[in-house]
Amino acid sequence: MENIYAGYYFITDTELSKAGNISDVKSAVSAGVKVVQYRNKSGSTKEMYEEALVLKRLCRDIIFLINDRLDIAVAVNANGVHIGQDDMSYPVARRILGKNKIIGVTVHNIEEAKVAEKMGADYLGVSPIFATNTKSDAGNPKGITLIKDIKKVVSIPIVAIGGINLSNAGEVVKAGADGLCAISSVVAKNDVKSEIKKFQKLF
Repeated sequence: MENIYAGYYFITDTELSKAGNISDVKSAVSAGVKVVQYRNKSGSTKEMYEEALVLKRLCRDIIFLINDRLDIAVAVNANGVHIGQDDMSYPVARRILGKNKIIGVTVHNIEEAKVAEKMGADYLGVSPIFATNTKSDAGNPKGITLIKDIKKVVSIPIVAIGGINLSNAGEVVKAGADGLCAISSVVAKNDVKSEIKKFQKLF
């Protein structure tokens, strides 16, 4: 069975993007990513809904997930959501979305990883691997040891995020991450497609 989380996992970032989310997602799709996660921490609900509708159409042949916002995910019929430890609980999210939608969960340690897998998470976002300025509440960096430790105790795919760039991405892949995301190394650059392809070559 194909691991859809293998490779570069694309997350939008309205604040860091040079060209805007719509342009970035077009570039990501053309670069061959398998998953796009729409993250917008600053837009109104109306703005998010309207942008998510456009992005969903762009992602018609790949997985399209919404960060945090179950209401937006339901409204645009996204493939699922990605939730953090302080977002809607997994059981409630699953009840709302149903068994056929994807739910990813951010974890910061082994215990959270075990709990998320036991509850039925489809994949884990392991964060933050290195120090990051992209997410103010990301917490202290854990290093690649966390990837190795979590790989030993769970069987679902893991996507590494947080402070990853081209100079340290190789370590992340070697540590066992199925996929990785390096937001500022991609969306803050002039050629998003080209930057994604550099990471894709690591897999």
